Amino acid sequence: MANLTDFLGFHARATPDRPALVFAGETVTYGAMFARARAAAAWLEGQGVRPGDTVALWMKNSPAFLDLVFGASHRGAVLLPMNYRLATSEIAYILTDSGAKLLVVDAEYTGEATQLEREAVPRVAILDDAAQLDIRHVTGDAEAPEKPVQQAEGDLMRLMYTSGTTSRPKGVMHAYRQFYWKHLGQIAALGLSSDTRLLTVGPLYHVGGLDLPGLSIFALGGLMALEREFDAEAALRVIRDNDLNGAWFAPTMTNMILALPPERWADAASLRWVIGGGERTPEARIHAFANVFPHARYIDAYGLTESNGGDTFMEPGREIEKIGSVGRPIPHLELAILDDAGKAVDGGVDAEICLRGPKITAGYWSDETKTAAAFHRGGWLRTGDVGHVDEDGFLFLTDRKKDMFVSGGENIASSEVERVIYDLPEVLEAAVIGVPDPQWGEVPVAVVTARPGKTITLEALQAHCRRQLAGFKVPKRLVLKDALPRNPSGKVLKRVLRDQLLKEAAT
Repeated sequence: MANLTDFLGFHARATPDRPALVFAGETVTYGAMFARARAAAAWLEGQGVRPGDTVALWMKNSPAFLDLVFGASHRGAVLLPMNYRLATSEIAYILTDSGAKLLVVDAEYTGEATQLEREAVPRVAILDDAAQLDIRHVTGDAEAPEKPVQQAEGDLMRLMYTSGTTSRPKGVMHAYRQFYWKHLGQIAALGLSSDTRLLTVGPLYHVGGLDLPGLSIFALGGLMALEREFDAEAALRVIRDNDLNGAWFAPTMTNMILALPPERWADAASLRWVIGGGERTPEARIHAFANVFPHARYIDAYGLTESNGGDTFMEPGREIEKIGSVGRPIPHLELAILDDAGKAVDGGVDAEICLRGPKITAGYWSDETKTAAAFHRGGWLRTGDVGHVDEDGFLFLTDRKKDMFVSGGENIASSEVERVIYDLPEVLEAAVIGVPDPQWGEVPVAVVTARPGKTITLEALQAHCRRQLAGFKVPKRLVLKDALPRNPSGKVLKRVLRDQLLKEAAT
């Protein structure tokens, strides 16, 4: 039998008073967490949810979010966590496409949810502030039996819709089998144990918050300190107050922490590792992290929704030797660099990163065409990312395939130019995109966020780039922005930047 609440039930019987979750200064034990999961399962049954039905969550991080994650599994339902930043029309598309039977929302989304009821989902349930802290404020005293609805390892556990950087979001299917293989691989790669005390500030609707390592903490009897939303100073305070030793940060989060006054960094003395993610980490950021947190490892990583996240991790002691790499694959996962025909390329040559193993999704919900297009023969998932491996098998990201552009017949990988731009001390964030040009086809444009109190000019940027790059790679234009648009995993939405620049050019 495969069910997430088996973990909670085990620890609730063995160590019921062991702390499992900290939120807003309050602690939830394993005994209470198991009781809350059963209460959530009973409540879902009362809402008409049957085994196999899909339950959608439009919620920010809260204890009730986790109550419903486990409660849905206990009931045998399929979980659908959704990005609360999406527009109502985007939420409606996901609800309709997935066939969700129930939408559970935080009270702040009541107006939008009411509009969606019956148009996109049969039933909506609203959670007020008290219920968000403890699901039993709406469930009452009812509890489901200790034994959950039986699930097989191939049964669907969850749908997670991709961020839609290129088209309509696709529903990635995660079976229990894929979650458990992800769990085993990350235990080995990260050295997770019952002593792991994790800070979770990433949104739980995303693999960064829910899976990296996320729910695995509860399987092992560890502790999760959950924050509703990210705040740099609050994150360090929570690390200090709870003696936390691990965390996952999106790139912007790391930048914001490194920008704090140095006296605040001492609050994170207990930290031993931080997983980075979302993009190829600039080398300057890795060095800065090492200087600020000498007792903690910055673990550059790579992964995607289709694989439950966390496919490669940098290994201890190799961070400087292999700087610029995102590490090697976790156990039970194969990685290959394949050309468009699905054939392996020589070592060190850039081509598409492809993955194969039991943690990889079987495909996209109700879309055989996109599922077929996502795989090479032999079961290799086409990630859409470009990179190469060195002689030791370490993966180096080059770019998204769609972020490589051609200028005057020459290929330009935007990350190569971004790496050089990040060396400028005035630069906080940078993205390079190709925009149409009548002479060259496309030319590189640098979109930059300057550090507070700093300025940067096109002339200075170009002079710096010319010292390290071929002339055709030097940005022809500089656009300054207060912040770069990113999806929940921290990847810069270059499609959005392109659209913005094209609209500006047309006006």
